[in-house]
Amino acid sequence: VQLQASGGGVVQAGGSLRLSCEVSGRTFESYDMGWFRQAPGKEREFVAAITSSGGSTSYADSVKDRFTISRDNAKNTGYLQMNSLKPEDTAVYYCAADVNGMGIPGIDGKYDYWGQGTQVTVSS
Repeated sequence: VQLQASGGGVVQAGGSLRLSCEVSGRTFESYDMGWFRQAPGKEREFVAAITSSGGSTSYADSVKDRFTISRDNAKNTGYLQMNSLKPEDTAVYYCAADVNGMGIPGIDGKYDYWGQGTQVTVSS
């Protein structure tokens, strides 16, 4: 299983970006997915997660009501729509896949495969 994250960039505060995570593998529809981020000098933190069917989502409090996680199982792709971006959202964003469907969505140990990360920079 390989994950390819894209869509990062530089945006002004208040702007929007949509991250994509293309996943290889024949059973993408059975994978739970998550997004995490890591800012310079900080630990990696949970951002959002979605179940394999897309029927359930969860968010970190810091991004709730601003970010939306989704997936298109026909395209083997997950998304993270980020609106009302703030300078504190600046980080490298990573997508992750859990092929077993077990564990707590916000815990990075749940995930078996990780993408390479995409940089998001929000200027004030």
